[in-house]
Amino acid sequence: MRRAITALLIGIGTAAVFGLANAAADSPNALIEDSMVVLTEKLDGRKAELAADRKSLYALIDEILLPRFDRKFAAQLVLARHWRSASQAQRTRFIEAFYQALLRRYADGILEFDPNKIKVIPFRGDASRPRTKVRSTVALDDGSKVAVDYDLVKRESGWLVYNVVIEGVSYVTNFRAELDAEIRSTSLDAVIARLEKEADMSADE
Repeated sequence: MRRAITALLIGIGTAAVFGLANAAADSPNALIEDSMVVLTEKLDGRKAELAADRKSLYALIDEILLPRFDRKFAAQLVLARHWRSASQAQRTRFIEAFYQALLRRYADGILEFDPNKIKVIPFRGDASRPRTKVRSTVALDDGSKVAVDYDLVKRESGWLVYNVVIEGVSYVTNFRAELDAEIRSTSLDAVIARLEKEADMSADE
């Protein structure tokens, strides 16, 4: 059950980067709120179709997610100390492999997206800083509410999402712990190869 909820909420978090190109660069909340509008439109009447067609689902997410998600920064935070010792070729491969793994792991959460269950809390941060946080709550079916925060970083192109935090638990932190243990027991190259293989297998579904 927890995994299902996590997939749903991460999916919603991923949806947060489905922003319009004209979203106000100085308004983090606008990125989140406009994203939900766009995602709702993209999914309207297509959930059953996309659930049965994984390639189309991945393509839909990738088409809009890629320019609104800071893949490099997220990958760097996930690798942590391993990033410093990685070669440029390893970094490049890991960024793509990690992104594809994230996209596929939580794709089903996108299909559960329901904007009526999400409340974006008015922004109270400092939009002039390079990093900020947008807070929201998500209503679950049992009536309880879960805190979901989106970490954003400001780039020349505007705000980009790089992390989602659910009730204080960060997906970056979770991935870091998971992959750090695997890298220690095998190697960074082995982890990259596994992620790439999983992406290739998903592409064939």
